[in-house]
Amino acid sequence: MKLSCGTDIIEIKRIKESIEQLGDKFLERVYTKKEIAYCESKKSQKYQHYAARFAAKEAGFKAISSKLHSKYDIGWKNIEVVNDENGRPYIHFLDIEINEIEEIDISISHCKEYATANVVVMWG
Repeated sequence: MKLSCGTDIIEIKRIKESIEQLGDKFLERVYTKKEIAYCESKKSQKYQHYAARFAAKEAGFKAISSKLHSKYDIGWKNIEVVNDENGRPYIHFLDIEINEIEEIDISISHCKEYATANVVVMWG
């Protein structure tokens, strides 16, 4: 069994500015429809949730990067961060096959200024 991990932190202000300046162009490049719907449902707190998902995607990429041939093998929308029925986040890979993952765990947190995420992968 091998473990790998990834972590990321981002200023919420950076994501907010990107969304305000680039609008749908930014959103549609980085987030899936499910992620956008979830974040938009958070109304005044939406930028915290967008930033948290951005950090989770970065952390997820870092955790699996040793299995990729190139950083170009995966895009923003290949990693989808969704919540289960209890509100716990998990990563769903779309249109990409990541072999040998036995288990993957994610933790997301955000406050007024920052969002952070940690991803741990157990390889088979």
